Amino acid sequence: MNFKINWDAFGIATSLACAIHCALLPLFITSLPLFGYDIIENNWFEYGMIALAFVVGTYSLYHGRKKHHHSWMPMIFFTVGIILLLGKVIWHHWELWLLIPSVICIITAHYLNYRMCRSHNHAHSDDCNH
Repeated sequence: MNFKINWDAFGIATSLACAIHCALLPLFITSLPLFGYDIIENNWFEYGMIALAFVVGTYSLYHGRKKHHHSWMPMIFFTVGIILLLGKVIWHHWELWLLIPSVICIITAHYLNYRMCRSHNHAHSDDCNH
């Protein structure tokens, strides 16, 4: 069996997981601090999620740019998204205003990378992201 990972899909999934964490966790798991667990306002957890999105996204977008489409546009969107995510952790009072555009930028970056890989790799369209 030849198993290949679609890194753009994985990047989108990690971005969505981060958005779900930021949006839903405070609503449904507000009792965790009562038990000594605080992942809602835990900056280390936040930075860990951002680092995961950064590593996966950088690998995916670098591979797409270098091997397929040679465009910096997806990386620009991704960089803006990561900067906004870091800003969200630093400036808590702007959290929602920074989270929404950051997730949109990161997902847009992966979508652009995916589309550009497909359009510039007609002969070997299954090779993109592998």
